[in-house]
Amino acid sequence: MQTVRVALAQIAPKLGDLKSNFEIHLDAVALARRKKAHVVVFPELSLTGYVLRDQVPEVALSREAPLFRKLLRASAQIDMVVGFAEETQGHRFHNAAAYLSKGRVLHIHRKIYLPTYGMFDEGRDFAAGDLVRAFETPRGPAGILICEDAWHPTCAWLLVQDGAEILIAPSSGPTRGAKPGRGITSLTVWHDLLRTTAQFQTSFVVYVNRVGYEDGLNFGGGSAALDPFGRIVASLPGLSEGMTVAELDVEVLRRARTAYPLLRDENLELVHREIARIRQERFQVPDPLDMVFLQEPAAPRRKAR
Repeated sequence: MQTVRVALAQIAPKLGDLKSNFEIHLDAVALARRKKAHVVVFPELSLTGYVLRDQVPEVALSREAPLFRKLLRASAQIDMVVGFAEETQGHRFHNAAAYLSKGRVLHIHRKIYLPTYGMFDEGRDFAAGDLVRAFETPRGPAGILICEDAWHPTCAWLLVQDGAEILIAPSSGPTRGAKPGRGITSLTVWHDLLRTTAQFQTSFVVYVNRVGYEDGLNFGGGSAALDPFGRIVASLPGLSEGMTVAELDVEVLRRARTAYPLLRDENLELVHREIARIRQERFQVPDPLDMVFLQEPAAPRRKAR
C-alpha cells in the first residue's frame, strides 16, 4: 500500500434521477481533484437513490450502458467508488458498488446481505451477491462492503485475509432518533462498529453515508475514515452534504500491524476445520469420510471350499 488521499463525498442523490445524480458526481469529482485526492468515494446507490422499489429495472445499468461509460471516462483523472443498481446476465439486479480507475472497472462488489427488517426491504428488489474479494488499486489492495455487509464481521475478516488494507463501506443509512448529548443514535452505533472493525482487522476503514430525504426516510450522513488503531482520520457531520479528504498513511498501517499482529497469527486451518464442522452439524451435511466409506465397493466374499 502507498499513502492515499481519499475524498468522502457525502451527497444527497435524487431518487430515480440518473441524469441529475450523474451531474452531482461530476461536481464532486471536480471538487475532489481540487483537493488533490487520489480517489473519491460515493455512498451506496449514489447514482439512483435508495428507495427504488419498482424503479429498479428502469434505472439499472450494465457495464455497456452509455451512462456507465461516461463514468469510466470521468475516472480518467481520479479513481471513483460509485454505487448503482447493476443489471447482470439473465436480467438479475444487484445493489452494487464499482471501483473505477483510469477508464477501467477494477472491481464490482454486489451487496451480499440485503436487509429485510424494520424499515428495510431490499430483498424484494435485488438479488444477493455471493462473492467477497479483495482487489488491487493503484494505491494498494482494497475491499468493498456495502452497508449491511459491514455488520457481518466475517465479510471484513475475509477481505483482510484476502489481502485488503483499506475497507471501503458505502452506505445509505437512515437516522433512527436522537438522544441528548449523543446526537443521532444510528451514527454513534455506526462509528462504534467502524472503530471495532478498523482495530480488529488492523485496516483503514472508509465509511461514506448519504444524506437527504426519500419516502419518509431521513439519511444521516456522518461519513468517516478511520485508521487501523480505530482513530478517526477525517469525518463529516450528520444530515448535511459535504466533502472531506482523509490521508491514509501507510506508516500507520505498518505500526498497527506490528503492534497488533492479529493478521499474522490468524489460524486459517483452525477456522476451516471448525467451520466445516459447524456447517456439517447445522445443515446435516454428510461427513466427507463417511461418504468415502459409503462409496467404496465391498470386498468380494471368498467362496467356501
